[in-house]
Amino acid sequence: MLVYQNISVIIIVLNLILAATVIFLERRNVGVTWAWLMILLFIPVVGFALYLLFGQNLSKVKLYKISKKTSRDIKAIVEGQRKAYLHNEITFKDPAIIPYRDLIYMNLTSGPALYTQDNDVHIYTDGNDKFEDLLKSIADAKEHIHLMYYIVRDDAIGRRLIQALTAKAEQGVEVRFLYDAIGSWHLRSSYFTPLLHAGGKVAAFFPLKILYLNIRVNYRNHRKLAIIDGETGYIGGFNVGDEYLGLDKRYGYWRDTHLRIRGSAVLQMQGLFYLDWNLASDAPLPETLDYFPIGPAHGDVGVQIVSSGPNESEEQIKNAFIKMIHSAKRSICIQTPYFIPDESVLTALRLAALSGVEVNLMMPSKPDHKMVYWASFSYLGDLLEAGGRCLLYERGFLHAKSIVVDGKIGSVGTANCDIRSFKLNFEANAIIYDSKTADQLQQIFDMDRIYCRELTLTEYSARSRTQKIKESVTRLLSPIL
Repeated sequence: MLVYQNISVIIIVLNLILAATVIFLERRNVGVTWAWLMILLFIPVVGFALYLLFGQNLSKVKLYKISKKTSRDIKAIVEGQRKAYLHNEITFKDPAIIPYRDLIYMNLTSGPALYTQDNDVHIYTDGNDKFEDLLKSIADAKEHIHLMYYIVRDDAIGRRLIQALTAKAEQGVEVRFLYDAIGSWHLRSSYFTPLLHAGGKVAAFFPLKILYLNIRVNYRNHRKLAIIDGETGYIGGFNVGDEYLGLDKRYGYWRDTHLRIRGSAVLQMQGLFYLDWNLASDAPLPETLDYFPIGPAHGDVGVQIVSSGPNESEEQIKNAFIKMIHSAKRSICIQTPYFIPDESVLTALRLAALSGVEVNLMMPSKPDHKMVYWASFSYLGDLLEAGGRCLLYERGFLHAKSIVVDGKIGSVGTANCDIRSFKLNFEANAIIYDSKTADQLQQIFDMDRIYCRELTLTEYSARSRTQKIKESVTRLLSPIL
């Protein structure tokens, strides 16, 4: 009996020490702090183990390593563009973008995310179209192919992709494939064998450690990037798997949004791949300009590639979302599979709705992760009560991650409108400053309305007590879901 009492005392002391650490030393978001305190206090032993696995804070950890020269060069470029903005020396190819100078400046100084206006942007809403063009780009590659995906499956499209990459590696093209170890946990190493035998290189991001705890297991690389010869880049919501082609009966039609970009914005995507690859791989990329070719202009679309991750002190993508919301005068249209905003994002949306801005939120009508879906529903009431509208997509599964403001600017990328994407995952979004492209995104949103039913405040208020309890419990845990 005395042994059990001693063990209980030790557990209580450890929990108190850990709770004090969470509160006083790590300086977390208040919501995250309360969520972890609940877990530690109500399930002491399990909570302690969960915190060791999922609760570590990387915001003060320097993950990426670049040379002092490269760091100086990047700072010089950013400072040059910053001064140009301060002195009104930037000429906007689309005059409609002038009111968004402050958004561009914020992303530049906090990112840093350079602003380029020589891009051509193509929008995909169907996985078949996206992968057919990606495979064609791969077939046309001359120098290198860099891929980064969160989920990779060994199915029909996955095998087509690896076959295409293997063929290019056999031709002498440099091929590098980075995948997330948790997102692709089911993927057998034999999947990459043909590519490796052909000379390609493969790396897993933050792989699990079987023999000891991996304190980075909660921080995943959710980016989906493909860069071909440093000239063509793909970014958006599609992972690699047959379900993204609408071939999974569980989900049915898969509705997503992805971009193909040609122009200088691709070099920023290349920079993200460079950093992530060198963090994950034992064969780092050399610091050379060969992977950053300067070519002719492909178009006149303004783009910033904004990234964020758990190692950053600023939540750049979330800040960009908030700034975009505050800039709205007429309408905000958001598509996201999960809606778990923190207080700042929710307040921004509610203020916009209360100010007469038409706020439209589109979500899937059926969940892929029930707890996350319940938590998402718990936030809808706040938006509906402020006058916002919620549209539930019923044609299949909506996985798109996009925002359009006033039909003038938009964002498409890998970040969901949730705390995990803002704080815990490594993400990348393309913010588009071009009224023609933004209008295309607006038209896509309006076409998707056909397949939606509107969730009214009356219907929302009539939810069952059981459903409300589920939502309340998951909302308390939402900062760490």
